[in-house]
Amino acid sequence: MIKTKRIYDPPSPDDGERLLVMRLWPRGVRKDAIDRWEKELGPSTELLRAYRAGQIDWAEFARRYRAEMREKPELLAELAKRAARGTVTLLCGCEEESKCHRGLLKAMVEGLPPAEPA
Repeated sequence: MIKTKRIYDPPSPDDGERLLVMRLWPRGVRKDAIDRWEKELGPSTELLRAYRAGQIDWAEFARRYRAEMREKPELLAELAKRAARGTVTLLCGCEEESKCHRGLLKAMVEGLPPAEPA
């Protein structure tokens, strides 16, 4: 199972494995607040900068982010395997859940064929 959450929200026992999916470490967050840091599952720096600068809209950001992730099938497959074994919570600093790559990533992984047993 995959859940999403803002990294600044307090951890809870039902988070399972807490996976940070950002390129840069979020300010004020302790290393023990997460279980793993998967930088490569975050959007590229160039893509994030273009979106934040208003050079591209959310739809274009989402399209490009999905394209970036399709180039990393092994990372998506590994995430799907972890989620098949237990709860994985994808963490990011974005405030607005509806415009955050963690939701796009969750949807991509959930759309994959069932993971092979570990």
